[in-house]
Amino acid sequence: MQPGRQRTFDELGTPLSDVTFCVIDFETTGGNAATCEITEVGAVKVKGGEVLGTFQTLVDPGCAIPPNITMITGITDQLVMRAPQMATVLPSLLEFIGGSVIVAHNLRFDMGFLDMAMRRYGGPMLGNQRLDTLALSRRLLAGEVPNHKLGDLSRRLRLPHQPTHRALDDAWATTDLLHYLIERGSAWGVTGIDDLIALPTLAGHPQWKKLKMTTSLPRSPGIYRFHDRDGRVLYVGKATDLRSRVRSYFSSDRRRKIAQLLRETESISHEVCSNTLQAELRELRLIHEHQPRFNRRGRKPLRPCYVKLTTTERFPRLTITSKVASKAAAAPDGRGTSTHRADGIVLGPLANRREAQAVIDAIQTALPIRRCSTRIARKGFVPKEAPCTAAQLGVAMCPCSGGVDERDYAVVVDTVARAITGEPDLVLQPLRDRMERLANTERFEEAADTRDRAAAFVRAMSRVRRLRQFDDLHRLVVETTNGVRVELGPGGRLRDERVATPSPDEVLCIASWLDRNAGSITIVSSEGRLASPLPALPSFAPAEPAAA
Repeated sequence: MQPGRQRTFDELGTPLSDVTFCVIDFETTGGNAATCEITEVGAVKVKGGEVLGTFQTLVDPGCAIPPNITMITGITDQLVMRAPQMATVLPSLLEFIGGSVIVAHNLRFDMGFLDMAMRRYGGPMLGNQRLDTLALSRRLLAGEVPNHKLGDLSRRLRLPHQPTHRALDDAWATTDLLHYLIERGSAWGVTGIDDLIALPTLAGHPQWKKLKMTTSLPRSPGIYRFHDRDGRVLYVGKATDLRSRVRSYFSSDRRRKIAQLLRETESISHEVCSNTLQAELRELRLIHEHQPRFNRRGRKPLRPCYVKLTTTERFPRLTITSKVASKAAAAPDGRGTSTHRADGIVLGPLANRREAQAVIDAIQTALPIRRCSTRIARKGFVPKEAPCTAAQLGVAMCPCSGGVDERDYAVVVDTVARAITGEPDLVLQPLRDRMERLANTERFEEAADTRDRAAAFVRAMSRVRRLRQFDDLHRLVVETTNGVRVELGPGGRLRDERVATPSPDEVLCIASWLDRNAGSITIVSSEGRLASPLPALPSFAPAEPAAA
C-alpha cells in the first residue's frame, strides 16, 4: 500500500490469513524521538503464520551512546562505528515494510522514531495500518498476567523467542506474541484486519463480552436490529458493511444512548440487502413497523398536509388541509410543484401543519393575499363589524375592509397561483427586498424573521419537487461505480418491491439516495422524465460567522 493511500472496502475486511505483517523494533540512544537516535533496526515479515523475511542492521547514530543504554542493549560506540547511518538504512527499511501492517510492542515508541526519521530525511509519511501488541495484550490478557512487558509475556506464555533488548530478537518475540494474541482474539469474532486493529478499543467497552453476538455478521450492505431479552426491537439501523458498523457500537460510538442500548441488548439480527438503497428503504419500513424506542428519527410516518388556494371562493385565500379533492387538471406548465384540483390549487404534500403554516406565512408576507376567513355571499359583502387586523394594517386585501376591487384582487390571486405552480421567485423576490430594507434600517430581528420565512418556503418547495420528480417516470435503470444496478419503476418504486406505490417517506429516501450518489452512478436506460424544468431555488440559510 502506498503511503497515505486510502484503504478500500475489501482491504478493511481482509482475512487475517491473507494479511502481511511487518513486526519492527528499534534500539535507540534514549526514549525521546526528538533528541535521541536509532542504533539498531530489526524487522520480521510474516503472512499466514509463515515468515517471508527478516531485516536487521546496526545504525550509526552520529553521537555517543550513553553508558546506561550500553548496559541494557550491549550496543557500544565501537559496534556502530562502521554501521550505516539512518539516512542510508531508511530506503531499504521502507522497501522491506512495503504495504504491510506495521506491528510493534509499544507502537508509539517505535513509530515515534520511524516517523521522526521520515521527517529528518525527507521520506513520505507512512499510511500503513498499524497494530500495537501492547494494547492487544492489555485487553485480551487482562487479569492473567501481572504486567504486559514483552519479556514477562514471553516467559509466562512460553513463547519460542525471548527478547534480549536487541532489535531482531525483540521483533521475533513480538511476532510470537502477535500470533498468540490473534488466536486468543478469534474467540471474540476477530476474523479480519479491521477487527484486530479495533479490538483494543472494543475490548475496553463495558459490554464487550456481547461482542460475540457480531461474529456471524457479514461484510455486506443491509439492516441490523438490536433486540432485548423478550425479542422486542430496540433499535434498527442500516450499514454498507454490517459487521464493521455493528462492532463500532462497542468502540467508536460515544453517544449517550448507546451505553443503555447495549446494556439492554440480548441479541442482534440482520438482513442482507442487494444495495444501500434497498437497505435504507428496509430500515425506514422497520422503524415504522416496530417503533423502536432508541430510534429518534423516522419513528412517525409522515402525515402529509397541503396548502390550498381556494379558487372556488369569490375572494380566494390560503388554507391548510389534510385531504384534497380529485385532480381536475394538470398544472399550467404540465409539471411544477402544485396541482389544479376541483376545489382549488394545491401545494404539497408537505411534512406537517407547521411546515404548511410557514409556507402560508411566507406568501402572506410577500403578497397581500386575503388573511381573514369572513364568509362572502354571492350578492356581495356588506361589513357589519370592524375589518380584521391585517386589513386595518394595510398588509392584506381582505374583503372585510369593504373596499377591495375583485379585479385587483384577481391579480394577486393569479400571482400566488403562479408562485406555487412554478414561479417561486414571485414570492422570494419580495421577501428578499423586504429583508434588505429591514436590514438597511437596522431592524435586524424583523429581517431575520423574513429570512426564516423565505428559507421555510424554499425548503417546502424543494421538498415538494423531490416528491413530485418521479411523477412522469416510467422506468429508470442506474448502475453505481462498484457495479450495483438499481431499477426504479413508476412513482419511484424500487424494482421487485412488494409495495405498489411508495409512501412520501420512501420517495424522499429514494430521491435523497439519487442526490447523494449522483456523481458515482451511470444511467443505463430510462423511460419517461425525471428532471424538473423548474428554476433552481436560492438558499436563505444564515451566513456562517467570519473566522477570527
